[in-house]
Amino acid sequence: MSLFPFDAAAAKSMEATYLTPDIVAQRARTLELLAPKAGERILDIGVGPGLLTYDLARLTGANGRVLGLDASADMLAMARARLADLPQAECAQGDAATLDAAADGAFDAAVGAQVYEYVADMPLALSNLRRVLRPGGRALILDTDWRSIVWHSSDEARMTRVLECWDDHLADPHLPAKLCPMLERAGFEVRRVDIVPMLTPRWQPVSYAADLFRGIHAFARANGARHGLSAEEVEAWHADQLALIERGEYFFSLNRYVFLATR
Repeated sequence: MSLFPFDAAAAKSMEATYLTPDIVAQRARTLELLAPKAGERILDIGVGPGLLTYDLARLTGANGRVLGLDASADMLAMARARLADLPQAECAQGDAATLDAAADGAFDAAVGAQVYEYVADMPLALSNLRRVLRPGGRALILDTDWRSIVWHSSDEARMTRVLECWDDHLADPHLPAKLCPMLERAGFEVRRVDIVPMLTPRWQPVSYAADLFRGIHAFARANGARHGLSAEEVEAWHADQLALIERGEYFFSLNRYVFLATR
């Protein structure tokens, strides 16, 4: 189970992050690769604040259907408010591994962005992903491999300990490296694998990197002791980043990986 609380405060924070230029660009890339068509039926697994579902509903049009699933009632409330004027879009509470709210063969395409790294039972999740797609249906999965992070620090050992603490909020922080054979074992044909970079070579307060910095700080303060991180070490890590920002020495890069597969 994730240690990250997907509550009302998290929903509001996630919405702000998803409106940063980095994630807006990621969403555009996701739509480009999935290539939704008018009239299609699409499943959005992990609807979050509903931004991707909103775009999908507009692109599939009045004759399409988009179903957004999320386990969090607070995320669903935000998504439903955003989708209120789009009758072709609906949301339901559901688990990403079981997809109980989705019928067999009901969808032309499905997308899960930053979802499956939170799922413990990936064979079950991919089996159900295949189940809900029609023959030839498309699946797009986007997740982060946290080993791809390049984040400048004056104390690399301390940075490593902080990031290992952050890994705790995920079921698998290195899922992308294993995902191709997982998809093939589940009966998918992998059509394409791409990188979606999150690059912030200079400090930008309105960015994915800035929101992640704040999120990791809060998470490490609450959970650092589990990794032998003292409160003083966490604050020293935070202070070091602020000092690097002040000196113009900030650098952050992280890769997300997107997989397009067909049933």
